[in-house]
Amino acid sequence: MQFANAQQFKWFNKPAQSSGDASQLHLTVDPNTDYWRITHYGFIRDSGPFYYQEVSGDFEASVKVSGEYKELFHQAGLMIRINNQEWIKTGIEYVDGVQNVSCVVTHDKSDWSVVPRHDSPKSIWLKLLRKGDFVQVQYSFDNEKFEMLRLAYFPPKVKVMIGMVAAAPGKQSFDVTFDDFKVTPVK
Repeated sequence: MQFANAQQFKWFNKPAQSSGDASQLHLTVDPNTDYWRITHYGFIRDSGPFYYQEVSGDFEASVKVSGEYKELFHQAGLMIRINNQEWIKTGIEYVDGVQNVSCVVTHDKSDWSVVPRHDSPKSIWLKLLRKGDFVQVQYSFDNEKFEMLRLAYFPPKVKVMIGMVAAAPGKQSFDVTFDDFKVTPVK
């Protein structure tokens, strides 16, 4: 199993404004950015900022996300990705004026799951477990009690990109901070 050090992080769609590293990353998410493939909307988007490392084997990734969501579909969280047709993103997605816990699973075409919220918590903690042929997504609002959001198929034994992702599909940018991003091997 291989895990990257801080010098091995890379940007896919680097935003115009960013600072920090995996321990604390702040960025302003550029407008007109998104991740989606085909379903319902008929378009393909692969343009959000993604700060990642490449990892092989089974692992758990975790991060704290705090965003200043303002516009419909502003989003931030974790992404695991093989390529533009095989990926999962999870986190907060701003819909109807509140933050929804969200997960999009893409195997050529995207699907979308949400847990509607009636509040907008300051932060969310995310855990993504990759083991064998699945990814399990969990979330928490206190970093103590975690709820499972999704268990999804994901191709096994393939090197992946894992990291912090955000998008602003509309006309407004927004600020987001990621704290304590970690990837830990699991057996």
